[in-house]
Parts: sequence; structure tokens; C-alpha cells
Amino acid sequence: MRTIPAPGTVVFGDLGDVEPLSRKFGGDRGTPLDRYYIESFLQRHAGDIRGRVAEIGDNVYTHRFGSARVVTSDIIDSPESANPQATICIDLQNENEVEAGRLDCIIVTQTLHMIYDVRGAIATIHRALAPGGVVLATVPGITPIDAQDGPEKWFWAMTQSAARRLFVERFGAAGLEVQQFGNVLAATAFLQGLSFEEIDRASLDVVDPLYPVITGIRATKF
Repeated sequence: MRTIPAPGTVVFGDLGDVEPLSRKFGGDRGTPLDRYYIESFLQRHAGDIRGRVAEIGDNVYTHRFGSARVVTSDIIDSPESANPQATICIDLQNENEVEAGRLDCIIVTQTLHMIYDVRGAIATIHRALAPGGVVLATVPGITPIDAQDGPEKWFWAMTQSAARRLFVERFGAAGLEVQQFGNVLAATAFLQGLSFEEIDRASLDVVDPLYPVITGIRATKF
């Protein structure tokens, strides 16, 4: 049985400072810890990444997890982003900007929290999917805010229950799967900017619903 230190005897060590060890999600120390959860979620649902696939910002995960199953690969970004790789330039908050029923899979990792009208974005994703199409999305829970973008561009952190209710509103409950990742160790390490390589993998795989770091959402359009 674990012995809990008495009040006043906890030793903070390297974490006993108001400045985190990294302000780059641990990317300057190794692999950002949240990417372990995001990529584990995508690997689990890799079979959904097929046919006509679109991804937000780039198509790294499309090719990594979809491979030969992908027929066409689009990159979605906002018109203001000036992303030279983008093939679909739309405001995700406006569902009328997207062509309806064109895509078999949309990968939306770590994006919805930066969109104020998150319901509008989910409606756009739903409209873009063909019947039977799947969205694979991830959202942050306990997280630092990106130092580059700043707090003014970061609107939400999302619990598993919030993610489920938002997607049920548009997709319905059938074919919806919401999966949570993280625990107090992972949350503490992520807030401090420790990398994936610095934490025991078995410890990262323990899920504590009271300490969500990442939530993954798989939703099918019927």
C-alpha cells in the first residue's frame, strides 16, 4: 500500500518552481506527451482512415495511419492561415462553406478547442462527410496553453462528457465512441512540459477519469 506523505512533508524537487520545465509541451525535451495519446487513438482507428480523407493543417497522420487505403488526401485550413499546402480553405464555423458529402474520413486533432463556435465546427464536419463517413477528433483536457498562440486563441478544454454531448447533438449516439486518456501523473508531467520519453509508458496507459489529458472522439455519419 502506498504511503502518503503527511502535510508539509511533500518534496517537490525539480517541480517546485512556478516556471514549468518546458513551455513547448515538452517538444524541446523529446516527444510531447499528449502526442502519445493522440497517436494511440489514431492507431486504434486506423482502419477508418480510408478513401477520401481530409486532415486539419497537414496530412501527416493521413499518410502515417491511412497508407494505401487513402484514395485522395486533402488539407483543411482557414483562409487566414496562408497555408500553401491547404486544398480546402474554409471557416470551420460556417457549415455552408464546405461541400456536402464529399469525404470518407476527417482527422481533427487538437483543433476544436481553438474554435469558439465549436458546435458550428462539428456541424461543418458532419456536412462534409459522406454517409458512413467517420470523424476522428481529439481535444485537450488538463493542458498548458500554447505559448506561441497565447490564451486569446485558446477557448476550450473539454471533458469526456462534454465531448460526448456535443457530438451526439449532430451525429447521434449510434456509432459514437468517446475515449479518455490520462491520469494525475500524466497531467502533472504534461503541465510541467516533460516529454513522453521521460515517463514510464505503463504509467501513461493508466486511465483516471478525474484527470483527463486527452479525449478522443470517433463519430460516424448515418
